[in-house]
Amino acid sequence: MSRKPKIVLYQSQQVNQELGQFTSFDMLPLEMLHIAAIPDAEGCEVVIIDASLYSHEEGHRRAVEACEGAAFFGTTAILGYMVADGHHAAQKVRAAYPDITIVAGGWFPSCLPEAYLETGVYDAVCLGQGEITMRDMVHAIESGAPLDEVNGLALWRDGQVVRTDARTVVGWNDLLRAPWHLIDIEPYRERQLRPGARHARNRMPSPPSVGGNGNYFGISYFASYGCPEPCSFCCSPLVTNRRWKAMPADAMLDDLADLKERWNFDVVRFQDANWGVAEKRVADFANGMLERGLKFEWSTTMEVNNILRYKKETLDACAESGLYVACVGAETAEQEMMDRIGKPIGQDSDDTLRAARELHDRGIITSLTYIIGYPDETEASMLATLDQARRILAECPSVSAHVYPFRPIPGSDEYERALRDHGYQPPTTLDEWGAQLEYHVMETWDGNIPESVNRVWRLYYQYASFMHGLVRPKRGLMERMAQWRIRSGNYRAPYELKAFYLVDKLFGRKAHREDEKQTWIMHAENERVTMVDGAAAQSASVR
Repeated sequence: MSRKPKIVLYQSQQVNQELGQFTSFDMLPLEMLHIAAIPDAEGCEVVIIDASLYSHEEGHRRAVEACEGAAFFGTTAILGYMVADGHHAAQKVRAAYPDITIVAGGWFPSCLPEAYLETGVYDAVCLGQGEITMRDMVHAIESGAPLDEVNGLALWRDGQVVRTDARTVVGWNDLLRAPWHLIDIEPYRERQLRPGARHARNRMPSPPSVGGNGNYFGISYFASYGCPEPCSFCCSPLVTNRRWKAMPADAMLDDLADLKERWNFDVVRFQDANWGVAEKRVADFANGMLERGLKFEWSTTMEVNNILRYKKETLDACAESGLYVACVGAETAEQEMMDRIGKPIGQDSDDTLRAARELHDRGIITSLTYIIGYPDETEASMLATLDQARRILAECPSVSAHVYPFRPIPGSDEYERALRDHGYQPPTTLDEWGAQLEYHVMETWDGNIPESVNRVWRLYYQYASFMHGLVRPKRGLMERMAQWRIRSGNYRAPYELKAFYLVDKLFGRKAHREDEKQTWIMHAENERVTMVDGAAAQSASVR
């Protein structure tokens, strides 16, 4: 019997740690765990390297070292720095082992396979869902068959991208449970419990059980694949063909109950693109947690239209079972823009407020995300979005409403519109892509967001941060003024902001020496630490 191939899977760094950033260590290498399931079950030696646990160079060193005797090296990327870091690791592996099979997968490679294949580093790009494709690639390597015979791949042939037959999206009955034994959970636990861990990028707020600012031990979890929505700013319609496949509630509960017993975590963060599509599944999960006596808090992703059609009993069960943050894509405020970007039919400008109120009244934080500056979006539309975010925050103080500048995502309709109608010049290398797609502060092109909108946007973030108690712990005149500004929407003469930062500068308080714009950028870049953590404190009192 031939020896099973050794497989090395490299989970790229999500943020550039050389710049002093670090990600939230509840973010487990889920992508790699799921595609490792079948090879692991079939007896392959699988090594998973989560680069977020190491320095830039150490992660690469471990990748090259692990590839000794390996037949396959895989890496993944969603957006941003993951693109560059995964590519740097792949380059070093290729230099050390010229004959190893190297494959990239994930959302970004699925949309721009040519950016990978033209480098000469990669043998293939896995398009879309990867578990079954991974199985078939391993079988091809074992038998010596060419990758051309594996469905679901992009290959480089005669100087161009060639795609093998498309692969059908499969459901959870055709997949195996994630092989959790392939990772050591202790480094994740230790890093999350360090002082200051809550300031990591993308860290969810502290759950009510540990207090507003306490550290907690959490894990991330996938329980569905894809999304049925047609949103034109997102690449999911291209990558998943709007298919949505979900793990049944009982299977989720069984798996999480086992992991709770083994790891004793405090929080589960569902990393699904759209977890809450099916109400029955949502209700079965929440009620199942209550019936089984499972004690952990959880955050997940939902859509406005789903929240509004849920029965009251379903939302009540979610809150009672421990749902404390719902991440909701609001996207825009005006009906014309909703129609254009493909938000569900029937959603109007007040639906988002109604959904936020349903959650707020139950002590659940709503983390809303908006986008301004879509190609051809009017100034009035952008201001309407900012005003909706402000109004919702005024009525529901537990809400955290983030307004991001539009970024063109490859594979989306809006990306094509930006290229075609606005002369958008995308990056040309993987390194350049790795420095792009920073949603929080980077505009797509000069003038995309008018200065009049920029001013309101900046002031909204400033006052929201004061209102949530994020600039300083005490509640004084500045915080009361911020609350009045948010409620009234009157940003015309923000003299108190100038006075605050002038006094702050003169007296040299260490924590807040940034000027107005710098502080706004800090809040925008660290939105989970700023607005959401402030909302957590508000929500704890509501609950």
